[in-house]
Amino acid sequence: MAIEVLSIIKAVMPYLTQIAAAAIPAFTSKPETAKSDPVVSRQIEELQSAATQNAQSIQVLANKLQQAILDIESAAQAGRKQVAAYKAMILVSLGLSVISVGICIYVLLR
Repeated sequence: MAIEVLSIIKAVMPYLTQIAAAAIPAFTSKPETAKSDPVVSRQIEELQSAATQNAQSIQVLANKLQQAILDIESAAQAGRKQVAAYKAMILVSLGLSVISVGICIYVLLR
């Protein structure tokens, strides 16, 4: 399950920064033709600035998440190398154990 989620996140990550970059200009102020009430206009400006700040925060978060995924991948690769080394050590020790048991049986039967 975690592998599926990780692959989905890896597939979506490059697009999150593009979405955030595209969303920031969409919330810029429009020409003042339809604004009549100063309270409404102030609220709209506050909402636009909050949306812009949220889009920028999402972009920063997406970049950090992408870096975290890259770090996780490198740690997983290092873990795979370590497991391969442990497997090799186990196989060598198993081979030496079989040889030593064979020598012991040979000595006992002789």
